[in-house]
Amino acid sequence: MHTMQSRRHFLTTLALASTASALGTRGSLADEGPPEVTTIRLAWYPNICTAPGDIAADLLRAEGFTDVRYVRKVPVDAVARGEIDFDFETAAWVAFQLGAGEPITALAGVHPGCYELFAHESIRTISDLKGKRVGIADIGSSGHLLLAVMAAQVGLDPGKDIDWVASPDGNFMALLAEGKVDAFLAFPPEPQELRARKIGRMILSLGTDKPWSQYFCCIAFGNAGFVRDHPIATKRFLRAILKAADLCATEPEMAAQQLVDGGFTERYDYALQTLTEIPYDSWRHFDPEDSMRFYALRLHEVGMIKSSPNAILADGTDWRFLNELKRELKA
Repeated sequence: MHTMQSRRHFLTTLALASTASALGTRGSLADEGPPEVTTIRLAWYPNICTAPGDIAADLLRAEGFTDVRYVRKVPVDAVARGEIDFDFETAAWVAFQLGAGEPITALAGVHPGCYELFAHESIRTISDLKGKRVGIADIGSSGHLLLAVMAAQVGLDPGKDIDWVASPDGNFMALLAEGKVDAFLAFPPEPQELRARKIGRMILSLGTDKPWSQYFCCIAFGNAGFVRDHPIATKRFLRAILKAADLCATEPEMAAQQLVDGGFTERYDYALQTLTEIPYDSWRHFDPEDSMRFYALRLHEVGMIKSSPNAILADGTDWRFLNELKRELKA
């Protein structure tokens, strides 16, 4: 069994590398120079949404990182604290952290929404969340921030009109089924599992419902000091991630198998469905600055950040690497 899995992983890796090569070459690589450091640290999450980071290990090694580490159980501020070098989070969360002065730098958008809002059958719209119990990991988490701006968008006061039920390790699928929360933002593979078990109903999708579907949900960001001091390593990291995103879009079956083989998720069918539905090639078409400005403005309007959107963009984003790579990869 172990031999079969090892052979399958080898063949999948070989195919991924071949496909990545076909997606784009970099004639200026020799002029660029090697990365300033050869160790790179990313967070390990048991989910599907961050697939480009999860399947990028071999692409990162091809970029000169000889020690690619996926660190488990990192705190939410691990990048700011320098415990890992890069991570992926929602544009709303990144804007919120930058508004709080955290030393991180937004680098690129990865994909639009994968979150879906599930609620009890009696809840049909965002407005119906008034007075309801909404499950979130914590105040200031992505789920809380996204739902807060959604609530404000329809005239609710997110600070007064919603009963936030915070549970960092909560199983919100179970809590929804047991009636202990009325709604929560689910992300893959939770939506697939909720549908399979016929729990609740989906009332909004960041991937299909406007205006949310018009902006990046997932943003790649790095430790501000690392990005400043290691520009070549930063560009090489981002190149690997963007190629991995293209692989998710063009070879979803292969990428889904990599997620399963890497232990990031158990269900191949759920992984394949997610990779097929999320437009991972959106980094070629969407503007991450628009997304950061959109969420920073929404958060500023509801008083959740004091910094202006322009200040956040000026101090906490660096699109130089993305713009260079778009030219290299013919985006």
